[in-house]
Amino acid sequence: MLTHSVEEGPLINRFRKLWAEIAGVGRDSGSGGYLRYALTEAERTLRGWFREQADARGMPVQQDGNGNLFAWWGDPDAGEAVLTGSHFDSVPHGGAYDGPLGIVGAFLAVDELRAAGVAPDRPIVVAAFVEEEGARFGVPCLGSRLLTGEIDADRAAGLRDRAGVSFADALGARPAGADPTLLGRFAAFVELHVEQGRALVDADAPVAVASAIWPHGRWRFDFTGEGNHAGTTRMADRRDPMLTYAFTVLAANKEARLRDAHATVGRVSVEPNATNAIPSRVTGWLDARAAEAETLHGLVEAVRAKATERAGRDGTALTCTPESATPLVAFDGGLAGRLVTLLDAPVLPTGAGHDAGVLAAHLPTAMLFVRNPTGVSHSPAESATDADCAAGVAALARVLEELACH
Repeated sequence: MLTHSVEEGPLINRFRKLWAEIAGVGRDSGSGGYLRYALTEAERTLRGWFREQADARGMPVQQDGNGNLFAWWGDPDAGEAVLTGSHFDSVPHGGAYDGPLGIVGAFLAVDELRAAGVAPDRPIVVAAFVEEEGARFGVPCLGSRLLTGEIDADRAAGLRDRAGVSFADALGARPAGADPTLLGRFAAFVELHVEQGRALVDADAPVAVASAIWPHGRWRFDFTGEGNHAGTTRMADRRDPMLTYAFTVLAANKEARLRDAHATVGRVSVEPNATNAIPSRVTGWLDARAAEAETLHGLVEAVRAKATERAGRDGTALTCTPESATPLVAFDGGLAGRLVTLLDAPVLPTGAGHDAGVLAAHLPTAMLFVRNPTGVSHSPAESATDADCAAGVAALARVLEELACH
């Protein structure tokens, strides 16, 4: 039986050593952030590392036909398996811990259990989900959505990155889509993740249990107008979609603040993208999140209405297309409560999306957060100490033992 007295000194060293093996993969020397887009060279290198780690532990690896990897400790046909893990892919110039911490931590948790002589009654499975961030193909949690059938395989196959490469081409085949048989082998999922905020700093605690994920989604706003010459077109004659776009960004900020919600336009595409040309098209992506679905709906509709009204005044046109939407995810109350008692840990909600949020609709799911001293995420400033990461591994090991041995 593992207890809070797991030797943290040696575990810190083991974490530091394993973490160092992947720390340089995909890191940009200029920004210090990571470029680990799904199914690119950097992420494929990490997927190879995943297989090596699984092989070293005698854990057969299964690929589900959607790009997701599963390393099994125990008989895959036994059923009632406890699933853990996370993802390798990053946002552009993202932080080191978002995703990989959950995979490195999972392998180390297996090591802790074995070192303690634990023989699980149920299989324990370490997963690496593909395209969680949606930074390459536009749909977040794509791998877990495919596994659970929450996105059509044909639609996923046709998703394209900015270079025009389809997800099917990057994967090397049409994705297999929903796999009820594989999904049915899992009894629970627990994801270890760096906190994407600083609540644990304020709570002076290294690890927390998640309570819920805010409803959130992504909407594409396409503004079209008339491309023209910047030097010869009178201001009164312009139909400039950049003006409508700029107004919309400010409107999103205002509407989110009024509702105590979050709205971000962090990506924009401009045509023809020339300094001396009035744009013919501007596309912006709105990321919106709120504590309640009704608030989120009201926010997006208010932004859409204001953008439409402004387009009428600017002589431009607007098309708004939902690209992804995730409802409120309240993690399994019985499981979360059980982990809070087991770990004596605080409870935190989060505004960030995760594969755990997708899987929660299909099996009991929980998340553990590791303290982030900076409170910053999706940025090179994202951080966690080796000691806190080791505490997260120890907590995950205790949870896996609790779920797989009882």
